[in-house]
Amino acid sequence: MLKRLFDIVFSFIGLVVLSPLFLLVSILIKLDSKGPVFYRGVRIGRFGKSFRIYKFRTLVANADKIGGPSTADDDPRITKIGRLIRKYKLDEFPQLINVLFGKMSLVGPRPQVPEDVALYTKEERAILNVLPGITDYASIKFSNEGKILRGSTDTDKVYVEKIRSEKLRLELVYARNHSLGIDFKILLKTLRTLFDRGRD
Repeated sequence: MLKRLFDIVFSFIGLVVLSPLFLLVSILIKLDSKGPVFYRGVRIGRFGKSFRIYKFRTLVANADKIGGPSTADDDPRITKIGRLIRKYKLDEFPQLINVLFGKMSLVGPRPQVPEDVALYTKEERAILNVLPGITDYASIKFSNEGKILRGSTDTDKVYVEKIRSEKLRLELVYARNHSLGIDFKILLKTLRTLFDRGRD
């Protein structure tokens, strides 16, 4: 109950405070390329229920028909403004809408596409016992995921080989041991990571 109250209050405040930024980013996206402002892909949430995630669109329209779900920093599908948005993780901010409506939490395992969740082992499916979140241990550790995938001709393969197993391990750690106190620590580490990215 406290976690849900925390999510409602801070997602609402975040949406109000960030509304001018949302408007600016929306205008830049529309001026930069054809397509919608938001990307609304299908993700798997708590207890295996699907929902549509809100993200600012950073790829060309119909990017899912051109390539896979993994995106490297040098992916040609990324738009000009999309590169800037991705650098500062601004594309993730609209997920506050998902948090406000109870589909996500501020902190929790990142929601995955149905194809990836279908590959979960029985042990890994424990991740689905908690609400997916905007940030978690794995998000912090792999905040440079696009850089890791850069230069690859098969980003999905590299993702599986270098990232996926460790991400799932960290997500299981959170699913088995989480609290409001842990959420605060993760949020603070996330803000520090964003600040460091801004100085790069």
